Amino acid sequence: MSAALKDWDHRIGRRLKLRDLHILSTVVQWGSMGKGAAHLSMTQPAVSDAIAKLEDTLRVRLLERTSKGVLPTIYGTALLKRGAVAFDELRQGIRDIEFLADPTVGEVRVGCSESLLTGFLSTAIDRLSLRYPRIAVRVIDIQPTATEYRLLRDRDVDFMLGRVFDLDPHGEVDAEILFQDRYLVAAGVNSPWTHRRKIALAELANERWIHMPHSVIAAAFLKHGIDVQKNVVSYSHHLRNELLVTGRFLTVIAGSVLRANANRWGLKALPVDLNIRPHSVAVFTLRNRILSPVVGLFIDHVRELAKAFQRPTKDRHGQR
Repeated sequence: MSAALKDWDHRIGRRLKLRDLHILSTVVQWGSMGKGAAHLSMTQPAVSDAIAKLEDTLRVRLLERTSKGVLPTIYGTALLKRGAVAFDELRQGIRDIEFLADPTVGEVRVGCSESLLTGFLSTAIDRLSLRYPRIAVRVIDIQPTATEYRLLRDRDVDFMLGRVFDLDPHGEVDAEILFQDRYLVAAGVNSPWTHRRKIALAELANERWIHMPHSVIAAAFLKHGIDVQKNVVSYSHHLRNELLVTGRFLTVIAGSVLRANANRWGLKALPVDLNIRPHSVAVFTLRNRILSPVVGLFIDHVRELAKAFQRPTKDRHGQR
């Protein structure tokens, strides 16, 4: 046996405990020994002793006390980063066991942008629940960007759904393109514009617009030399649908959202050419992370649903 393996076996393998790693993580999360001990229902001396044993085993200092509380040293940060991976793998192992015992039970954690929440993801969850009603889905409303990829790295979500805007600068995230989504001009069925077969964007300049702050959409209007009235500015898709149904407002909407909500909210795509390139919708996963079988099952359903969403949305006249 090599010296390195002997050192692991005697100094690390037999003395490093998951319980102590959990205590360290909790203390860092709460920022103090006292608060961490209270959260763990332990005494502060017991918490201090556990961390002291960790430091003795690793022969480095893991925490430092500051005026702002307890902070991890560079060694503590490195240990916690790897510890998070270890705990995640253990959680995945327990989920795998649960899945093997009953493949229709489990939990899936998804990070998703709101536009896909109100269309694509809601449809996927509905279809999955019909076949596997005991699979629980936890959803975080988030936009997959270089900043928010941390949710994947920190194991807060199993995967993310969204449009491809920024690539992960760390190279740790894989993006699997599901379908191409295009932007459409939408109105409520009561709008007089729904009876037209062809509409130039300039004709709609003086209408009441619900503006979704987005650089791509803004650029499309500028390209046409149009400065529309922004009567309402909001990211809320629910507010937009409530206003569109009156027939007095217009908006730009993703085709996937319209496909899922047209009948429910009484919405129509107007025959307007925005001249905006379709954008890619992808499922984002952490590279080299082994996902649980139930998460894999959910992603398979997402892939299958994406085939239907890939087909162009027809307008009221059957045109694509």
